[in-house]
Parts: sequence; C-alpha cells; structure tokens
Amino acid sequence: MRYLDPKADLTFKKIFGNHPDLLISLLNALLPLEESRQIKSIEYLPVELVPVNELRKNTLVDVRCRDMEGRQFVVEMQMEWSTAFKQRVLFNASKIYVSQGTVGYAYQSLHPVYSLNLVNDVMEKDIPEYRHDYSIVHDKYSDKIIDGLHFTFIELPKFTLQSITEKRMAVLWLRFLTEIDTSTREVPAELMENPEISKALSEVRESAFSEPELLAYDKFWDIISTERTMVEEKYEAGRKKGFEKGFEKGFENGFENGFENGLENGLESGRERGREERAFEIARKMLRKGNTVDEIMELTDLSVSDIEKLLKE
Repeated sequence: MRYLDPKADLTFKKIFGNHPDLLISLLNALLPLEESRQIKSIEYLPVELVPVNELRKNTLVDVRCRDMEGRQFVVEMQMEWSTAFKQRVLFNASKIYVSQGTVGYAYQSLHPVYSLNLVNDVMEKDIPEYRHDYSIVHDKYSDKIIDGLHFTFIELPKFTLQSITEKRMAVLWLRFLTEIDTSTREVPAELMENPEISKALSEVRESAFSEPELLAYDKFWDIISTERTMVEEKYEAGRKKGFEKGFEKGFENGFENGFENGLENGLESGRERGREERAFEIARKMLRKGNTVDEIMELTDLSVSDIEKLLKE
C-alpha cells in the first residue's frame, strides 16, 4: 500500500481541514494547554491570507478554527524556513486577535489566539530542542503573562524518538508527520493501533485520491522543489557576489594600506639610515680632532665596535 506525504497542501488539508476530531487531537497534543483547558469542539473559519514572500508563496499550508470558548487556533505547515516566517506568524495571529474587537468593545472579552507552526526545516540551528513555545512574558518573572497571543514552533527534522519528553499523543502525531511519506510501505504497529492516527493514515492512502488530486499533489512538490532551487540559486548568487565584492574591496584596501604602510616604513627606514650615516660622519670628524671613544659614543650613540671600524679605515 502506498501513502502520500501528509505535509503536502492537499493531504494536510484533507486530514485536518475536513476532520474536526483529528484537528482537535493534534491541537490538544501539541499545544501547551492545561488539562482543564483542552479543546472539546471546534468550528472551521476561513483562512485569512496575509502578504507573503512571493518567492515562497507555495511553501505554506494552514488551517484555522475556533472552539466553544471563543479561542482561535491557526495551524501552519511551513515547508521551508525563511527569516521572515516568525514575523509573518506574529502578523497573522495579531490580525486575528484584533479582528475580534470593534469600537466600544470590551478588551477583556477578547479571546486568545494560538498559533501552531509545524516547520519542515531547521529554524534554530544553535538550539537542540525541536519545540519552541512563545508567549508575552515578563522579562524577570516568567509567571507573569499577558494572555492573548501564544506561539508554538515545532521543527520536524529535529524530532527523534530518542529525545522524547512529550505526551504520548504528541509523539504519535509527530511520528505520523515525520515517518509517513511516499516511501512508506509498512506503517509501524503503534501508529496503526491508535484510532486517530489510523484514521489519518486512511486519508493519505494513494488509493483514496482521484487522478486530478494526484496530479495536484505532484505539482505541489514540483513547485516546492522549484522554489527551493530558486532560493538556493539566489543564495548562491548573493554569496558569490558578496565574495567578489569583498575580495575586490579587500584587495583595494589591502593595496592602499600596503602602499601606505610600505611608504611609511620605507621613509622611516630611510630616516634611520640617514641618522646612522650622519652619526658616522660626526664620529670621523671627532676622531680627527682627537676626541676619546667615550666622548664619541656619548655624542653619537654609536657602539664601541662601530667606532673601532672607523679607526681601521
């Protein structure tokens, strides 16, 4: 049996955009929600698109919903990391948060917005953990929080079974997202035995897709591959240009500095040589007048051996 990758636009939305129970399970598993605040039911909301990098317009898929308490949740699958992604996430969540209010609206009635971001790339190269939770926290007292915006980023490539500290359902969902793709032929028993994961697996079986859907699936990955190549080419071109510019500037500065230093050192060396020759000339005159060696050394700073050489001339 062949499976499709659940991280693609078509498959991700087929699973989490059509099955509220699976989306609830994913959110409860991966968001830092207290047991008493777990999500019970949801309604889907339209996804509000915000300006994105044109080069990476196809790297993002997302689903948005609201629960019975009024809390809103947006799940985004970022296929490739970009430096602007955090700002985009902040902008999107903030826009959803402020959209709740109108003129004269009671601010205390605004409901929190939770942003769950699954990143199919490494975004924090200097941090070993794959999970990153953000909220508005006091810079000294971490228990002092302004409730409203909550962000969770999960770096899928960093997820490993050897470093698990998550609850069981979180582990199963992360395994589903990282282990299932077009190369999967046998699904691990622990995934198949879980009702929710099993249901998600049935949604990504190749046989569950029509021919047009399979073409759309392949096109998605072609676009991702093309965009990745474009990004790499732009990076390489920028790196090459930067290297050439840096080399040119470095050569120019090096030549100028080298010339200036060489000229300065040459002048200093010349001045030193001139002072030395002047000292020898004065020493010769003093010898002809009968001055002692000590008198000559004191006046010219020449050494005994220098003066002895003059005596042999």
